[in-house]
Amino acid sequence: MTYVVTVGTQILAGTQEMDPLQRAGAVSLLEQGFASIDAIEGPDGLEVDLLDSIVAVYPGGALLKVFVEAPALEFAEDAVRSAVGDLLERSELLSEWVIERCEVQLHSEFAKESLDAADGPDAPPDDPASRKARHAQPVVGSGSESWTEADQAAESAAMRLSLRSMAGELKSFGPEMFGVVSEEGKEQSEEDAYDFGVSVEDAELAAGALVYGTHLLVDELFEDVQSLTQYRTTVAESERPFWLLEELPNRYALQYDASFSRRFLVTAIALTTRFTNGSFQQLSCVAEELALRLLLGQAKSTLDLYGLLDSGTASALDSFADQVYEDMDHEWLYDDAADGIDEDPALASMGIAPMSIKSWFTPFNEGRYVHPYALDVEEDSVGGGEPTE
Repeated sequence: MTYVVTVGTQILAGTQEMDPLQRAGAVSLLEQGFASIDAIEGPDGLEVDLLDSIVAVYPGGALLKVFVEAPALEFAEDAVRSAVGDLLERSELLSEWVIERCEVQLHSEFAKESLDAADGPDAPPDDPASRKARHAQPVVGSGSESWTEADQAAESAAMRLSLRSMAGELKSFGPEMFGVVSEEGKEQSEEDAYDFGVSVEDAELAAGALVYGTHLLVDELFEDVQSLTQYRTTVAESERPFWLLEELPNRYALQYDASFSRRFLVTAIALTTRFTNGSFQQLSCVAEELALRLLLGQAKSTLDLYGLLDSGTASALDSFADQVYEDMDHEWLYDDAADGIDEDPALASMGIAPMSIKSWFTPFNEGRYVHPYALDVEEDSVGGGEPTE
């Protein structure tokens, strides 16, 4: 079975963050290291095949997605943990980096399949909490140490630093977008000031979580595209779970095929590119509104996973959403009671943009940007690629 192992690595605590040149060097070292590996020796000498890897480096470390073929989840995690530890240890420039997590993030269907596949005296416990505690161990180089509450607190503190360091990459938005009130804002009425009591730190955590969530959003959409292309199916017709496309309005699930998913992926990339290069002005189409909804979900999940989602960071994300969204009309697409409203011709006379799926990639007006690939409607109905054996 193919597993996607997520590896979070960080520079040694107290070390100066990497500048752009150093980050480029780290990307090169990590990619070359993975390119030199065809297979990884797992537990009991079992060979685990390395299929692909994705490297995303930020000032405080790197997020790695490692695709492997393994008989069970535990073998995949153990083999990748060992391989990444060896890779870091062999590089003089990366030898002091810390592996702060190495795990497979699975849908419940995949998790059960992995449980059924694992057997023998070293098989993992059936209890999911026990399994998580067994495998969520921090690693320095190729060694390991027991996972404790203190380790969890350290992981949370390290992630707090990482997210705050990533906040500056969200170049299109200042702290006021996250509810931090400027001196000018303090002079305005309470109604107009967006005063959610958000601190600068909470705003930075929220912004960093959006940057971090961007990596997850793109990676998981890539995986959904691959699955739809491989099996030439739609989200509604597939028996396999999807990472993100199942979170789009269910009423259109029969039309979420490979062609649609590629256009949606490109739209998400174009949107997050504008977020991070400083050129964002407004959301351009319904597909971007839906992509932002998914991104906000990724950001909240990230903060929650590391114990950083509290009233301050939640308010920061709410403030961001309130100011980036011009309206919340797209939420009707998730309301079964509003089924059919997206096809109502009276919407235009009410100043509401068309919301049927055929209009999702259409710019709201001439001043909005939609990537040319997303604008091109492909002729093939389902799939768009040859099936993979």
